[in-house]
Amino acid sequence: MATSPADLRRALGGAFTFWRRSIRTRVVVAIVLLGALVAGSVGLLLMQQITDGLVRSRVSAAVSEAGSETATARDKLGQAGSSDFDPSTQLRQLVESLVARGDERGFKVVVLGPIGSSSDPDPATGIRTTPGISADSVPTKLRTVVERSSRTAWTYTRVRTLSQNPGQGTPAVVVGSRVVLPSDGGTYTLYYLFEMREEQRTLNLVRGSLLTSGVLLLLLTAGVVFLVTRQVITPVRLARRVAERIASGRLEERMHVQGEDDIARLGTSFNQMADALQQQIRQLVDLSRVQRQFVSDVSHELRTPLTTVRMAGDVLHDSRAGFDPVTARAAELLQKELDRFENLLADLLEISRFDAGAAGLELSEVNLVDLAHRVVEASDPVARGRGVELQLVAPDPCVAEIDERRIERVLRNLVANAIDHADVRGDARVVVTVKGDAHAAAITVRDYGVGLAPNQLQMVFNRFWRADPARARTTGGTGLGLAISLEDAQLHGGWLQVWGAPDAGAQFRVTVPRRAGDPLGHSPLPLIPADAEVTS
Repeated sequence: MATSPADLRRALGGAFTFWRRSIRTRVVVAIVLLGALVAGSVGLLLMQQITDGLVRSRVSAAVSEAGSETATARDKLGQAGSSDFDPSTQLRQLVESLVARGDERGFKVVVLGPIGSSSDPDPATGIRTTPGISADSVPTKLRTVVERSSRTAWTYTRVRTLSQNPGQGTPAVVVGSRVVLPSDGGTYTLYYLFEMREEQRTLNLVRGSLLTSGVLLLLLTAGVVFLVTRQVITPVRLARRVAERIASGRLEERMHVQGEDDIARLGTSFNQMADALQQQIRQLVDLSRVQRQFVSDVSHELRTPLTTVRMAGDVLHDSRAGFDPVTARAAELLQKELDRFENLLADLLEISRFDAGAAGLELSEVNLVDLAHRVVEASDPVARGRGVELQLVAPDPCVAEIDERRIERVLRNLVANAIDHADVRGDARVVVTVKGDAHAAAITVRDYGVGLAPNQLQMVFNRFWRADPARARTTGGTGLGLAISLEDAQLHGGWLQVWGAPDAGAQFRVTVPRRAGDPLGHSPLPLIPADAEVTS
């Protein structure tokens, strides 16, 4: 069955992930590779030294023996005289004597000459070479050196038989020298070929022994490193699992400590840290619960006196026409602040529900374009009063499964915030854009006011935070609108994000999935508006 590229990519991805996550594997592989490098270097050095020693010994013995054989041949030729035999008989006896001694002593012989002769000696005759040995076993360079000098010379070669091709044969040392044949006065070159079979066997044996020893050493090293790292890594993995359980809320989880070594002391310290964190977390949880309860209780308790004050305020506000101007103005301010106070109490109750985790969604399929039209129409009188122009860009319907009340509150807060920060002396527009695709729906609210500095983008959703504390709230906001909007968006599994630049305005973007519960991976609208001046 053929492996597809996708399967190969998954396999490579899994292997890479395992490599990144497994300290033990990385340590074992690193030490084994380092050990292989060291063992290989030592093995190569030993092989080089052993090879050099064997070869030097063999060369020395070969040169010495070749010199002795040449001296013996010269003595015999000198005793024979110049008229005892004809040249061919004297040469044949010389070669036969050398071949016989070579058979006894383990070397091959090649005799060439006479030097300067145009005749081409035929090695197949068995007269000028050891039978079956090719004269091509003698390198041409060595022939040239021996023919030009009376000194003994040597080199490395391969002894080839007549049936073998060039490059084949047994490694050998060839030693060359010259003799003069008394019968004709011709100079002949003698070449002694000493095969290195035993040296080759020795080197093969040493190489095999070193390779086997190296492999066994690496396996032993890998096993030792694996055991050592296991003793270290296992407690670390246990600590990771315990830490994950503590992070998931199981604060009572602790490491099992054995012994008194460094790992055991690490486990003890980890448990002490977990105890301290558990105590601190419980204190913070208790404090947060008390704070949430306090906010909820205060908000509920204030409703009764607020209702009474509201009734009195309504009476005063309805009767302000009969008051003097100062008292009438005070009645109007009282009514306005009572409205803001009621909104603040409602926001505090909503925040307390988010903090307590009691907020829920009432889902229905809603056309966000209709919702945006409704919010823009409701906010238009306030915008006109400030000289701000509201624009809605919604070319196509966009239906999403949302909690209509919450998303409408998010959009209302964003539009009110944009009206408050619009540039009433320049481009006094606030542009609301709605767009959706198959997976997500988004709404952006763009203003062209003072904008936001980079260090303010992370703080804009903080409770009661204001970019400019001196700026008046035109829409009567409570300072909790953006914080509640962020919670509403996250409750839908969506995003509420902001872009801004000084003197370039700001843009808020809320993105929710088209189907409740679907994962959100992108937004149909860009966070940075197309008309923004991007500066580097």
